[in-house]
Amino acid sequence: MNIYEDLEYRGLIAQTAGEDFKDALNNRQLTFYIGVDPTGKSIHAGNLLSILAAKRLANAGHKPIILIGGATGMIGDPSGKSQERNLLDIDTTKSNASKIKNQIQKILGEAIFVNNYDWTSKMDVIQFLRDIGKHLTVNYMMSKDSVKKRLETGISYTEFSYQVLQANDYYYLYKNYGCNLQVGGQDQWGNITSGFELIRKIEGQDAKCYCLTFPLLLKPDGTKFGKTAGGAIWLDPELTSPYQFYQFWLNTSDEEVIDRLKEFTFLSKEEIEEINLLWVDQKETRIAQRRLAEEVTKLIHGVEGLEKAQRITKAVFSGDVVNLSKEEIEEAFKDDEVVSTCEDINIVDFLVLSKLAPSKSEGRKLVQGGGISVNSNKITDFNFIIKKEDAIDKTYSFIKKGKKNHALLKHEG
Repeated sequence: MNIYEDLEYRGLIAQTAGEDFKDALNNRQLTFYIGVDPTGKSIHAGNLLSILAAKRLANAGHKPIILIGGATGMIGDPSGKSQERNLLDIDTTKSNASKIKNQIQKILGEAIFVNNYDWTSKMDVIQFLRDIGKHLTVNYMMSKDSVKKRLETGISYTEFSYQVLQANDYYYLYKNYGCNLQVGGQDQWGNITSGFELIRKIEGQDAKCYCLTFPLLLKPDGTKFGKTAGGAIWLDPELTSPYQFYQFWLNTSDEEVIDRLKEFTFLSKEEIEEINLLWVDQKETRIAQRRLAEEVTKLIHGVEGLEKAQRITKAVFSGDVVNLSKEEIEEAFKDDEVVSTCEDINIVDFLVLSKLAPSKSEGRKLVQGGGISVNSNKITDFNFIIKKEDAIDKTYSFIKKGKKNHALLKHEG
């Protein structure tokens, strides 16, 4: 399977430009670039697809350039936005760019990293308008979806100029790095083709340059992929722990999971089809989801991060959390409501306080019936006291009701 067929199999081709694109991709060594705007201090799961696409192209022998948008990040891309972005200052973009570069290097390995601030900041206004701006008409720019969708709510000249700046980036890399392919998400098509047209207008219609976009990922409900009720799923372990990252992929719906295996893993077509055959007959085992979570977590957080995530997952699922550290418990139950107390507390009082029982009488019945455990120990005495001295790391007690319901008690003071 050649690289074009592989991308096609994985559903990673939305649009292309360049008459002999397929032949060039399969039979020539192209230098390609993907842009990343440093508007945050980490990449999130939705951005990850483009970095993995770069890795696929690099594995096929193409040369990657990662462009950090130090300049364009200060302007703001109107694509997919209903209102003006907040403008970032240079110190913030530099700090974010450094962190994002480190994340990408861990995934991609060897690549050329450039920052468009380095050349954009050296252009004066007259040079920019005469040498670049004159080649892109207002009519052409207005036809782009990223602009048309903003006309009703309003778009500033600052954001309107974004596509010209991005077009100049492609031209700059074409001239100085021999870059002849720009790759990005489908929402970037207008910006990417502006660069394609700029090169052809300056260098001639026979200039060998190409464009490739991959589809935007949406969840079955139509919302953006890579976000949960708790917010975006980040690659930075300080923002999204390896356990939470693993859980995100593990909770992939049946409708999505095979597509996600194609898009986010480097498993071969044969391996994915084998997983699919097993999974179709045993969906309740979530074989496909587990393999997806394993592959992506290992790629981003390494074997150690994966093993930690799996250890916490197993402990939480079984209710046997006594061997977890205080930090791992906080990681596992980050989104849970935690009951805090400075004093030891009666088990029945806690059940009512944590809403595991609607009343004390129901709480006593639960305890006497053997339906309650504290730190994996079954409790049958409704006079039992939950004590700090018996807590995990003298901090947390894990109270479980039946197989699925639980509450966390934090002993303070």
